[in-house]
Amino acid sequence: MKSYLAKMRGARASRRDIDWHDAAWSWLGAFIGMGAVTMLGERWLTEQLLVVGSFGATSVLLYAAPESPFAQPRNVLLGSLLSALVGVACFEWFGATALAVALAVSLSILVMQLTHSVHPPGAAAALIAVIGGHDVHALGWWFPILPIALGCSVMLIVAMLVNNLARHRRYPHYW
Repeated sequence: MKSYLAKMRGARASRRDIDWHDAAWSWLGAFIGMGAVTMLGERWLTEQLLVVGSFGATSVLLYAAPESPFAQPRNVLLGSLLSALVGVACFEWFGATALAVALAVSLSILVMQLTHSVHPPGAAAALIAVIGGHDVHALGWWFPILPIALGCSVMLIVAMLVNNLARHRRYPHYW
């Protein structure tokens, strides 16, 4: 029991100095990426929902941690798309219930692990498919395509353009 509890203590984190240059590139990417998704939704897809909460977390990965395995294009697109499909299926079968929520999140994690496409915001997309309310539920099986796949694609394009402008960044690391 003592060794089990000792694991929870963790270790002291070693932090490097704040890199203002890197932080500025992260800000620029997030600003352009979220701006592009939002403007696309406002100007051309006015009848469709295009911005969802999971995009905020995707932005953190794409623009502040582009070297992360969770931020690579396969993970972002496939992980989000598959998770959204799982979420819609859970809503269709069980409604907006506690069971649907638990199944959507847990099954999306399972599917992402089995397809080597883990993207933590993908589980949020699955959750949003269940608890997102009338606008999300009205999209039905379109939800994984619009807004999830389209929004992720726009943010990925921005990530490739902005992250590669900085000399010290390279994105993607792999597909």
